Amino acid sequence: MEHDNVSGKDAFSARHRFHPGRVVNICFIAVLIFSTLLTWREAVVLEDAYAASQKNHLETVVNSLDRQLEFSVEKLLFFRNGMRDALETPLASTVLHNTVSHFKDLQGKPFWQLTFDVRRTLPLNGVSDAFVRQTTSLIRDEERLERELSAAFEMGYLLRIDAPAAHAKRVVYVSRAGFYVSTEPADWGNDIISRYYQLVTRPWYTGQSERENRTRSVRWFTQGAEDGTVTVSVPVDYQHYWYGALGIDFTLTGLKKLLQDAVDGNGEGEFQLYDNGFNLLVTSESNADDVNHFDERERAQIAAALEKDTEGDLRLGSRYVNWQHLDHFDGVVLRIHTLREGANGDFGSITIALALLWLLFTGMLVVSWIVIRRMVSNMYRLQHSLQWQAWHDPLTRINNRGALFERAKALAKRCEQQKQPYSVLQMDLDHFKSVNDRFGHQAGDKVLTHAAGLITRTIREHDVAGRVGGEEFCVVLPDTGPVQAMVIAQRIRERINRREILVKKSQTTRVSVSIGVSSAQESGNYDFEQLQSIADARLYEAKQRGRNQVVGQDEKK
Repeated sequence: MEHDNVSGKDAFSARHRFHPGRVVNICFIAVLIFSTLLTWREAVVLEDAYAASQKNHLETVVNSLDRQLEFSVEKLLFFRNGMRDALETPLASTVLHNTVSHFKDLQGKPFWQLTFDVRRTLPLNGVSDAFVRQTTSLIRDEERLERELSAAFEMGYLLRIDAPAAHAKRVVYVSRAGFYVSTEPADWGNDIISRYYQLVTRPWYTGQSERENRTRSVRWFTQGAEDGTVTVSVPVDYQHYWYGALGIDFTLTGLKKLLQDAVDGNGEGEFQLYDNGFNLLVTSESNADDVNHFDERERAQIAAALEKDTEGDLRLGSRYVNWQHLDHFDGVVLRIHTLREGANGDFGSITIALALLWLLFTGMLVVSWIVIRRMVSNMYRLQHSLQWQAWHDPLTRINNRGALFERAKALAKRCEQQKQPYSVLQMDLDHFKSVNDRFGHQAGDKVLTHAAGLITRTIREHDVAGRVGGEEFCVVLPDTGPVQAMVIAQRIRERINRREILVKKSQTTRVSVSIGVSSAQESGNYDFEQLQSIADARLYEAKQRGRNQVVGQDEKK
């Protein structure tokens, strides 16, 4: 039961604050904190050294991988510059001019292939005028077409003599005028139409339009990663006209080989390459079972960290993750180092030794704390048990006379200071002696316990109930006027009266209660003992009237 006794609360707070067990806990915690701080200081030094080591390893891998990708990007820009030079100054070759002129005989065909010296340059593969007209993003500008075809042959020459590296799948130029040049040979026939359609619908091509790429810069596209390719592309513009797009397709197998070559000899752990949407592209692990995977919560945590910084580190349970963005690829490299890998290294061995020393000291400290804490706890429980017995009636387990009087006086003082109502109920079980005479004292004890339980369940949480005599009870009602006190008293009387109590195996009995009610509002007097005396007199009057009644101020008049 919650008590509104201010001084009682203060006393309880003081007892709780200086609880012997609390003092023991504080001493233990102080020693533990001091030892932990010393250990933590050494651990921080090791952690900083470990983090610096991981960062250096990652930076070495990123730089190596970046150099390889930079070479491919520069090659792509070289091809674009060659195409622009050819558009600006076409070759004055009669054979080339005749070949380009032959295009007029082919442009109406569903598909065609224009060839110029197959030993030196790549062929042009294209579709019909009708195909171009069906697509709004395509256009065949007759004034520019001859110059573009000538330039495409020149670029085909560059592509033939400067083939892509082993990790690249192909280099391709896709024109808006309905043709393409590719280092990957095309099958003759309808394959040209389907392949051209696939090229002009790829994100790496459509994303190079003037609206999608206003800066006309190099862009990476990983939407084709499910097909095993990643593409870097760049638009081909000349004199503010968009001719098409150049792209290099990288195989994921090739990127994996690049990553593994960069990782070789640069520390432990797994390295993973992600695109800008945080989709895993390749990993340095050859065995799929050794690849580290992240759940949705971990992925969100890493993605949020990647948005804030271009490099950094993060702890995910037993894994240490650090990352760094690439300069020449729209993505990031992650390095995942597990606890097992860290434990096998030099830093791990030192950390384990340090942790074992701390655990040994802490274990001895905990054992000492348990022994002392148990002794103090037993003493406190004994003290608390004695204190509880001093404040409570052992039979009914509610407040005894002394506890009731102390709390009732404190409540009366509070109500008087705050000018709040205050009432007292004095009650006595009717014909209780007959219960003892008929059924024995054990039955009488059951009746008392049952009645006390009904009283405490009927009153409010902040009310105080106590046993003040053999079968006499008293209830203190703070913040309660005479009318409400009468209602509560009637409710108690009705509950006790209608309840049948099992006193023996097959015998039950009923008891009733007489109640007297007094209130400080009657005379303005908040003296508890006087109010109890008035309630006791009205209890006597209820007995005189025939018992099982409630008598208050109105009934007395």
